[in-house]
Amino acid sequence: MEKFDAIIAGAGPAGMMAAIRAAERNRKILILERNDTLGKKFLISGKGRCNLTNSRDVEDFLKKFSQSRDFLRNAFAKFFNSDLVSFFDDAAVKLKTERDGRIFPQSDKSEDILDVLKANLKNRNIKLLLGERAREIIMKDKKIESVLTYSGKRFLTAHAAITTGGASYPETGSTGDGYRIAEKLGHKIVPLKPALCGICIKERFIKDWQGISLKNVRLTLFANGKRIDEISDEMIFTHFGISGPGVLDMSASVYDALELKKDVTLSINLKPALEYKILDAGLLREFKANSVKNIKNIFKEFLPQGMISRFLEYCGIAKNKNANQITAVERKKLIGGLFDLRLTAEGVMPIKDGFVTRGGVNTKEINPKTMESRLVNGLFFAGEVIDIDAKTGGYNMQAAFSTGWVCGDNI
Repeated sequence: MEKFDAIIAGAGPAGMMAAIRAAERNRKILILERNDTLGKKFLISGKGRCNLTNSRDVEDFLKKFSQSRDFLRNAFAKFFNSDLVSFFDDAAVKLKTERDGRIFPQSDKSEDILDVLKANLKNRNIKLLLGERAREIIMKDKKIESVLTYSGKRFLTAHAAITTGGASYPETGSTGDGYRIAEKLGHKIVPLKPALCGICIKERFIKDWQGISLKNVRLTLFANGKRIDEISDEMIFTHFGISGPGVLDMSASVYDALELKKDVTLSINLKPALEYKILDAGLLREFKANSVKNIKNIFKEFLPQGMISRFLEYCGIAKNKNANQITAVERKKLIGGLFDLRLTAEGVMPIKDGFVTRGGVNTKEINPKTMESRLVNGLFFAGEVIDIDAKTGGYNMQAAFSTGWVCGDNI
């Protein structure tokens, strides 16, 4: 059996960065990757553009994380967004900053980022076995002795890192292997929950809006009538309900409220940039200028055409009415619908369809300064397998790279 200084299970961003950093320290490293190719999930991140990190300062950055924010302080102090940007700058990959500080490769291609990581693995003589799935970390005399794969291969080591990712997008290889291995070694797994996923809507009429995308809407979340979250962003109607960056960020709050058996509603302000008086004046102006036109035709100025019929039904306005037939009360209903379109949340999409997984290896059982287990000497963790999750915007990717770097610096 071949012996290594450390074996890393999983070649996502956390695993690759851990291997690269460990190899820089002259450690003999083996990576076991269950997929036949590298970066299956990585390549689809950021809609294939790879939202690498975010330009926000560390305090604003940490606010985007859930309860894991304090755990990540040490990792971010050692390897943060500027360090990650420098890492790719050194490889001559040009990056760009977009709205809300999101950082992407200038080419908009995830492949360019993956190629740099691949080159680093190769140049540092890191042994990579594709199609080899870690099954168990074997202990002897309370110390790590070896790692066993599902194919029956065994590799000797005194140090191992679990960087297998979460349970989202299982077709990319994230099937929860790391949780099972960690649990067998005595670690507690915080129950898994979906995060950054679409919200399922009760009202069936919005299926007619499937595929319609809206920019600059304001989404407000209510639980038992109490406002608990609000965000302004773009959104899209889907076959199950709604999605889009802001919706994804809100999905965890929706899930938690529904778990508590609360009534969860969403208010969509379709015209957040306008005041009531200005919108009312705009409608009056259009109605007077087009008095004999059908209301459906006039509303093309206010909504995508595919939304108008169902929107009028929602507002209780007959579709065959002309502008000069719309009463002041009906005009008030139309404005109410534009400012406060109410939908009922009945669930969120399952973990397998989410972008990240909430839950995982309990952060209390991991040393935040080294990423080493507090329960098993020589066992390390990095990335999504840990109970860390954040909003959209490059935060989760940075957390994977940062915890991976710290892991590699200590393994």
